[in-house]
Amino acid sequence: MPTSTRLVRIACAVVFVGCIAGLIISSIAGNNEGWVLSIGMCGAAAAVILIVVSLVTANRRLPEFIEADAEAIETRIATLVAAGADESEVRELVRASIKLGRGQ
Repeated sequence: MPTSTRLVRIACAVVFVGCIAGLIISSIAGNNEGWVLSIGMCGAAAAVILIVVSLVTANRRLPEFIEADAEAIETRIATLVAAGADESEVRELVRASIKLGRGQ
């Protein structure tokens, strides 16, 4: 996990804990609705930020996109073979490209 993502998650956790303490203190101090709403909105904003960061930094792709990419590659292979390229050479090139992309 990158350092920036970790820092955002830690900051959100600190805001959550602070909001809980703020809600308790504001309810003891006189149940001022303005303070309670403000602190609650800060906690809600931290939750939204945490959800967005988790979604944006996710590394997994949906299977539908993987299937669409595979179909597009097969179409390009068929086009190259139809243009006169050796199919086994083209498929070997694709395998080597996949290995390179995986870092193997």
